[in-house]
Amino acid sequence: MASPDALKPVLTPRGWELLNSLPEYDSASSAALNAQLRKEGWDPATVAAALTQSRLRRDAQAKFGEFASRMLLTPEGLQQSTRLAVAARHARRFRQARLEHVADLGCGLGADALALASLGMRVTAVDADETTAAAAHINLHPFPEAQVVHSTAQEWAEEYLAPDSHIVSAHSAESRFKDAGLGLWLDPARRNQRSRLWDPEEFSPPLSFVTELASTGIPLGVKLGPGIPHELVPTDCEAEWVSMDGELVEVVLWFNALTRRNADGAPVRRAATVLRTGVSAPGSTPASAELATPSDFGDGARLTASGPDGLSGILWEPDPAVIRAGLVAELCEQLGGRLLDERIAYFCTDSPGSGGTPLARGYRILEVMGFSAKRLKQWCAEHEITSVEIKKRGVDVVPEQLRKQILPKRPKGQPKAAGHHATVIITRLGDDRLAAVVQPLG
Repeated sequence: MASPDALKPVLTPRGWELLNSLPEYDSASSAALNAQLRKEGWDPATVAAALTQSRLRRDAQAKFGEFASRMLLTPEGLQQSTRLAVAARHARRFRQARLEHVADLGCGLGADALALASLGMRVTAVDADETTAAAAHINLHPFPEAQVVHSTAQEWAEEYLAPDSHIVSAHSAESRFKDAGLGLWLDPARRNQRSRLWDPEEFSPPLSFVTELASTGIPLGVKLGPGIPHELVPTDCEAEWVSMDGELVEVVLWFNALTRRNADGAPVRRAATVLRTGVSAPGSTPASAELATPSDFGDGARLTASGPDGLSGILWEPDPAVIRAGLVAELCEQLGGRLLDERIAYFCTDSPGSGGTPLARGYRILEVMGFSAKRLKQWCAEHEITSVEIKKRGVDVVPEQLRKQILPKRPKGQPKAAGHHATVIITRLGDDRLAAVVQPLG
């Protein structure tokens, strides 16, 4: 929870003016700038708050791009906020469902609310923390479509969705809000003052509150940590795992009118979305690829593992979103590949196909050998390998330790010897542990 005193000095007109007049934050010159501002008569609390905000704005550029330069931030809020390119995709899902008003329950610093408002939707942004709500109010000020409310998600739902009951009823959801085009977006708090929370019933609000709202039929999306156990994912939603530049960032559970259907009309139950972009404006379209299935967990494609002889051609390492969504077999089948082991997220194809796929990274297999540190050390010596990238799956190997074992030791004081680089993938196929020397595609 953010401290009110941390933001109070820059919420005054003079403090806000000082903050927006500062140059881009530079760690090397921050002490000198601090001394200069205090010499000019600024009080220490205002200087400290302004410099902290300046530093946070610099750090926020990776998530918010140019928007960061006018935002008010908290360290906790920045850490937990949605990347703008990801928030833009959330907003488009609501827009495609033709919803006109979205209540963002647990808005944080307002990233999702900002994306929703920028697409012309009316937004009610709700947050339980007073300081965070104040920051969201500043961040959403350019959008008259957005209103910020200091309240909990439960209190807001009780007051505005069903005033006569403790939670919205199916009748009130369908009759009162259908014509208004109302949708709900929730981002439950998944940390307390001590640590991260893993039990969804300890989230604020808990997952049971979310599913009870969804049971009314109201369009709803909820952002959760991507590591939620599959058995806790409700069966009546679309679970979409999202990665950003190879980093798994979230799973969103979409309910009711916000779910999608495949070409046969069956509702999508599991999906993986892979984003390959930097920061995008809310209305822009980040480069992306998707894989979706109407199957529930455990009911997807089934391919027979090929065994050790199948480790040839092109080896594919699926994106983390594909792996976490349990869609490796589906992707393998889509590319006409062969699984190496049903429990390991690698598969092979005979060729890269027409340029491969953004859903997986491909490697051309150059050589395969039985795995042992001694054998790899000998191979590195024979090929004058002085640097190596080690990737592994399904084997008990620590790449950093193995690298030290297999590369030649450099005598102290001597410069690094000229040599070659190699990429090695170590995996298990049945009872065999194999090492493949590979060349990354592209």
